[in-house]
Amino acid sequence: MALPRGRTTYKKKDGILTLTDDRSALIWTPMPATGPPTVSLALENIMNLQQTPDGAPKVILRVVEKPKASAGEGAAPSQFLFHFTSPTDARAEANAVRDLLSQLLAAAREHDPNVPKPAGTAQNGANGADGAGASASMSFASTVNAKAAPPKWFDDDVLKADTELQQSLLKKDDVLAQTYKDAFDLKPESISEAVFNERFWSTRVGLLRAHAIELNQKKGAYNVLSTIKPRTENDEFKLSISSEQISMILQQHPLVRRIYNENVPKLSESEFWSRFFLSKLSKKLRGERVTDNDHADAIFDRYLNADNTFGFVSKITAAQKVPHIIDLEANEENQGGFKSGNRKDVEMRPRGNVPIIKTLNSLSEKIMANVAPSDLDPSAPDGLVDDTRAFDQLTLRDLRGDTEAARIILNVKEQNKFFSSHDAQSEEAKVYEKQVPSEVLFEVHADLETLDDDGAGGIDLRKAIGVDDDSDSDPDTAQKKPAHVGSRAARKHAQNQILDGMRKKRSETHGVYFGAATAEEDASPMGIPPEIAQRCVLTNATTTEFLKQFWAAFLSGDPARTQELAYYADSLRRSSDRIAALAAEAEQVRQVVVERRKREIKEYYERTRKKLRWQPPKGGKESVLALFEATLTGINSALDLYVSALGEAKGKQ
Repeated sequence: MALPRGRTTYKKKDGILTLTDDRSALIWTPMPATGPPTVSLALENIMNLQQTPDGAPKVILRVVEKPKASAGEGAAPSQFLFHFTSPTDARAEANAVRDLLSQLLAAAREHDPNVPKPAGTAQNGANGADGAGASASMSFASTVNAKAAPPKWFDDDVLKADTELQQSLLKKDDVLAQTYKDAFDLKPESISEAVFNERFWSTRVGLLRAHAIELNQKKGAYNVLSTIKPRTENDEFKLSISSEQISMILQQHPLVRRIYNENVPKLSESEFWSRFFLSKLSKKLRGERVTDNDHADAIFDRYLNADNTFGFVSKITAAQKVPHIIDLEANEENQGGFKSGNRKDVEMRPRGNVPIIKTLNSLSEKIMANVAPSDLDPSAPDGLVDDTRAFDQLTLRDLRGDTEAARIILNVKEQNKFFSSHDAQSEEAKVYEKQVPSEVLFEVHADLETLDDDGAGGIDLRKAIGVDDDSDSDPDTAQKKPAHVGSRAARKHAQNQILDGMRKKRSETHGVYFGAATAEEDASPMGIPPEIAQRCVLTNATTTEFLKQFWAAFLSGDPARTQELAYYADSLRRSSDRIAALAAEAEQVRQVVVERRKREIKEYYERTRKKLRWQPPKGGKESVLALFEATLTGINSALDLYVSALGEAKGKQ
């Protein structure tokens, strides 16, 4: 079969566009087409093809080439425009070249392992009662997900129907977004948008799955103490710590949580953390060497030899059987131990003068204890031996071949019944069929004629909705009627709603403005002083952590955690006392502000003989309690439930 050729112009020069004899590249040779080609595009580098519609006066074929590796990351793809100029039939030549290119590109992508392909889905019973046709990897996948529902990124249909995920991917990948736009512009009118989206994303399920996994990734726990670096500037101690870091410290180090609970609010939040990071205990928890020259602290030095595992419960319990394939202790025991031969490396020998090793091992154990195990239940009734199950879990599934799609063959008889030319019309189409276009247009034009002109060729919307700026008030009517959209009452009501929302949002985020008379503005939520507001944030974070620990121990139902549960209940009571202490301190600050403002108003009156409107300042006890309303409700509910359960347990005894 002869290769298609087309007379084209490229950069205002005439030439011939065709393919090489081995059909591996698209070439363009300038006239008279006897020399070497000046443009050569390998098929493996062609990203996209575009051609002008059939009704367009010009016949242009655009070829998009991938950016070269030497261009660097982020380089834009190259575009080549070929204008077919045959005097006889330019459209036929362009179609022949485009069709052959499309066939070759489709065949190349089918055999390209890097291009994602739609996976076949097989329903239960689709292949017979015995499930023939399901591969071993599919059987293993069903075994792995036998108990928990798989995430959404394992379901191709869910990914193809998730429009929000698709839009997120298009915003991230500019090349893919341009490909989508170009393909959508060139789609036939007979294909709806829904069908187009389904076909477009069916070959890009791999990209959707990777993007979904990326969006669902979360940062795990880490050694937070090693990231906090106190510093001294101008003989002043500086410490920067957030509420999230405090929460992680209390979670990773139960000893610090115990000291915090016993000494706050006797010590303020800032003083507690400042003394902690200067103490020997902080160096010990970091894994550093503690010397006699270190700063001594009467509170924290008492806990240097205390246990740092109180309330530590691992999700990896001893009841779970470790498979022999990864059980190092069992393997060493089975071999009788290593009693001879070379000595172990110096890093593998136990040493007592290197505290960082024990500290890091203990901290790693605490971090891993809060991670839910992904191993299968060894007692699962799947008929597999423990070692076989463990080996299947460690198998690299990505190295397996693609699963063969399980297709269902449909044998349709009398197909002509399904392609009848008499298609049933919808109810909406029947209604439109009875309408006369000229009459519909006349009614629309008549409605537009009744609208007033704004003098600039547009429509005056103010008059259209009945806004009358000359009227002072709405006319009083004996019978109350709902105000129309443009009335003064309706506009006033809408303005008040907008301003109230702005005031409420500003009060929650930027504080409360007390007016130009006092020329004062509190840059803190609900008028609370900034230093007290910061302490409220830290106190709320620690209280939330205590609530989490309380509910974890209470809902576990483990009788061995009774003492731990009592400790957390007492911690919640202390948290209520800390909140009350903050509220009392905020009220004292508020009273100072009240006295100062009264004095300023009095001085202003004596100077000008004018009275200022008194607005009581906020930010006192009521504001703090309102800020902690949800937290206090959670504390009271937890304590009430604990007291009730404790009474029932004592009654049974």
